[in-house]
Amino acid sequence: MKLKTWFTVAATAVTVFAVQAQEMSTDDIADRIKPIGQVHVAGATADTGAAAGGARSGADIYNSACVACHSAGVLGAPKLNAAADWQPRLDEKGFDGVWQNAINGINAMPPRGTCGDCSDDEIKAAIEYMIEGI
Repeated sequence: MKLKTWFTVAATAVTVFAVQAQEMSTDDIADRIKPIGQVHVAGATADTGAAAGGARSGADIYNSACVACHSAGVLGAPKLNAAADWQPRLDEKGFDGVWQNAINGINAMPPRGTCGDCSDDEIKAAIEYMIEGI
């Protein structure tokens, strides 16, 4: 095929597709580009916690998102109910400062730790659970 003929065929095809796209409604376009499937991650259910009718408890948050680092003190994370770990932080920044660090992240801890779907109140409850009794 000659270059001129090839260019003409390609230009015609692009024109036809462009005209078809312009004739589509917004709903048609949305329907055309919608995902064809869904992904289910085992253990990550949308109907738990707040979605199921209320905030999760501090113990629930700790056991599902905080325990990995705060049980062993990974990278300096203050351990559960360890006054020696928590008291200097609380004395320096107060509870609200510690809470803001948990929300925004500090040092090796990312924002909200490993609980990206936790509300601010659930983060607060988890901290209260971890410092309970100190």
